[in-house]
Amino acid sequence: MFKGQPKGLFALALANTGERFGYYTMLAIFMLFLQAKFGFEQAAASQIYAIFLAAVYFMPVVGGWLADKIGFGKCVVTGICVMFIGYVCLSIPTAANGLGLALMFAALTLIAIGTGLFKGNLQVMVGNLFDDPKYAAKRDSAFSLFYMAINIGAMFAPSAATAITNRFLGKAGLIYKADIPALAHQFMNSTITPENAEKLSALAHQMPDASVASMDLGQFSAYYIEHLSSSYNMGFAVACISLIVSIAIYFGFRSWFKHADVNAKQAAKSDQNYVELSPKQTKERIVALCMVFAVVIFFWMAFHQNGSSLTWFARDYTQSVATGWTRIGFNIWALALIAVSVYTLFATFQSESTRGRITAGVVTAALWCGAGLIYRGLPEPLDIFPQLFQQFNPFYVVALTPVSMAIFAALAAKGKEPSAPRKIGLGMFVAALGYLVMIFASMGQASPAELAGTVSPDPVVPQYLMGTYLVLTFAELLLSPMGISFVSKVAPPKFKGLMMGLWFAATAVGNYLSSIPGLLWKAVPLWANWAILMALCVVAGLVMFAMMKKLEAATA
Repeated sequence: MFKGQPKGLFALALANTGERFGYYTMLAIFMLFLQAKFGFEQAAASQIYAIFLAAVYFMPVVGGWLADKIGFGKCVVTGICVMFIGYVCLSIPTAANGLGLALMFAALTLIAIGTGLFKGNLQVMVGNLFDDPKYAAKRDSAFSLFYMAINIGAMFAPSAATAITNRFLGKAGLIYKADIPALAHQFMNSTITPENAEKLSALAHQMPDASVASMDLGQFSAYYIEHLSSSYNMGFAVACISLIVSIAIYFGFRSWFKHADVNAKQAAKSDQNYVELSPKQTKERIVALCMVFAVVIFFWMAFHQNGSSLTWFARDYTQSVATGWTRIGFNIWALALIAVSVYTLFATFQSESTRGRITAGVVTAALWCGAGLIYRGLPEPLDIFPQLFQQFNPFYVVALTPVSMAIFAALAAKGKEPSAPRKIGLGMFVAALGYLVMIFASMGQASPAELAGTVSPDPVVPQYLMGTYLVLTFAELLLSPMGISFVSKVAPPKFKGLMMGLWFAATAVGNYLSSIPGLLWKAVPLWANWAILMALCVVAGLVMFAMMKKLEAATA
């Protein structure tokens, strides 16, 4: 799995892990922050969220174009610095007024620009490592490992955000209750119904600090919104620390990948494995890539519901406690031990020496025992927060990466491994199955309009969302790392940065379209949102397979 990979891969992967940890910590609570601080309805909040995600993934087009001219490393370093300033601005507590909105939008703009300079160009450098014939056969497996490293950062992010939020809420004598932000804004806007006012009063009396619980509803509403918002600000500040770690790794191990920091012009001058394509080959490759980009738009539209509609479902329609075995999924340290144990378990069978196999087996057993001890110490039932569901997808990615690599390696050994375009097509159908699970979970539930800012009186068990994230992860492993590897392999040398940027631009369009369920949230039955996403994934998968012969011929 790790054997035979260039060491530059691990340095670049770890640098990206730090940056992604900060980004996903911010993203885990960003939608909740928008609604808690500014009182936005789902439609408005989802538009801001989707536009930000679209900008984050569109800016790599500009970053890639620039890197093709001045170099990938320069853009990566500049991007980290710009992102750092953006996260600093986002972590500053402000009032929920025009100035607060302006500072937030300025911060989001800087984060998007910085990510555009950083993200795609770092991945191009990873791809450049495998232009060396010595490593060329390991390109797909390398990008699976790189993608796994990204998700290590993402896996810890929701728990980090939750821990920080709880810490600062606790200092203010508060605890998190999903109903309170919407009800508090209704009270402050004088739009609250008598029934909801009673609910808000009952929730206020559940606060652990007696002086807070005794406040009148006006004081309590303003106090709760102020301190919940500022606790989210502190969560955003985590990204600043993670970027410092990333830049330290990048410069500390730069000698491992410095040779990969070359664009086409620099490679041509040094004759470093440079291959000049004919105009016809260049055109065919670009057309093939653009066809793939058009299809994956719909995957990202469906996949990036994790921070919006799936989080709303977690908050409003899912039980706020976990019982039985489900509890272990909401403890990040238990999940981390289980994820590591997958790798040690593989080492038990793959190690070249008896001693190595025994050692790996002992470590695996110890990790399982550790996870078991954590599980036994968890309270029954365990209170859970809506953002914690977002840790399942990265956990599944980390834990299942060696499984997917083993399956594809076995198929490759038999000459039956699907091409990257076929994996992408299959991924679309698998994603559709994920939303079929959500349709079943939503049957019999009141529509969001009927709930009117409260939570379902008959919430579903957490296993529905846990299962949905598992299925979506299977789809992601078929599509995302394979897509990035495909772009790095097929892109004409002169346009590597631009083509990687366009991969992210397709993601950007999908991210913007991810706002559609938010716009429809209070206009259609709950199940209808998932049915729309499911149908789009099926259609996109059919289109992908209809183009398969052309794609495989152009990229052979």
